[in-house]
Amino acid sequence: MLSRSAERLYWLARYIERTENIARLVSVHMNLLMDLPVGVEMGWQQLVRINAAELEFYAKYQSANERNVTHFLLTDNSYMGSLFSSLSAARENIRTSRDLLPDEAWEQVNEMYLFVKNNIESIHNRSNRAVLLKEILKGCQRFTGLLSGYMSHNNPYRFIRLGKNIERADMTSRILDLASLLLAESRSEDMRQYETILWVNILKSLNAQLMYRQHVRSSVNGDDVLNFLLQNTDLPRSIGCCLVNIAACINSLPNSDGLPAELVKLEAHVQAIETKGTTQVQLRSILDDLQNKLGELHNKIADNWFLRSSAE
Repeated sequence: MLSRSAERLYWLARYIERTENIARLVSVHMNLLMDLPVGVEMGWQQLVRINAAELEFYAKYQSANERNVTHFLLTDNSYMGSLFSSLSAARENIRTSRDLLPDEAWEQVNEMYLFVKNNIESIHNRSNRAVLLKEILKGCQRFTGLLSGYMSHNNPYRFIRLGKNIERADMTSRILDLASLLLAESRSEDMRQYETILWVNILKSLNAQLMYRQHVRSSVNGDDVLNFLLQNTDLPRSIGCCLVNIAACINSLPNSDGLPAELVKLEAHVQAIETKGTTQVQLRSILDDLQNKLGELHNKIADNWFLRSSAE
């Protein structure tokens, strides 16, 4: 297949995954803040930080309140990481790749795009926002199911899986960065009192609460949550599982050069991470290093298979 087509499919998958991740993050965070007292330092600004968008956000808004953050993350078309921008980019990539995908896949993405475009103003009302986010989550999951069930699992499909798992691993690492607040020595007594609820929220952000109960079979605690979301190779949204899926795609693609060996090193690096008793500083250092390694992996994929290196 053409390198241009491969790149479009790769980014289509990344943008759809990004759309789903943003919808889930905002939805879960809305529910969390209703369960916590005002004194707990877990406000809307944390979502801006997860997306590494503080500079862009504060260049446009003075305060990180609910209205500003939800507008920025959901419908601000000048911010390339917003839900609407991601969905728009996904729509453009699938529009120019329709000969490689089932017709139903295009219809699903186009319907989601039009739904958000026609309901942009609804995000300012909390109940309407919840409905919009629920529909987007359903739409993204339908899209993934359509491709899995209707599309041949050949090289085009492998580039889609590759993009999805790179984006998913990156977002999981960013959500785990939120956990560093729960490890700070300076955290308030209110924060300490509600730690279990906050660790559960991190699991919910990745739709992993039930699987945690099944795999770990213990009460929710920080060490086990970090270990599960970093190293488990069965949970689809854990970084360990994403790397296994990335390796499977790369090993099946032609002209992979030295990438399989690079992935073996990265998988070994993740499995060697020690999470027990991790401090806030140590966790942030681990996650920063991991995000850099994922960025390097993306650059190698782009250099290896695409005509030009993408900088999205």
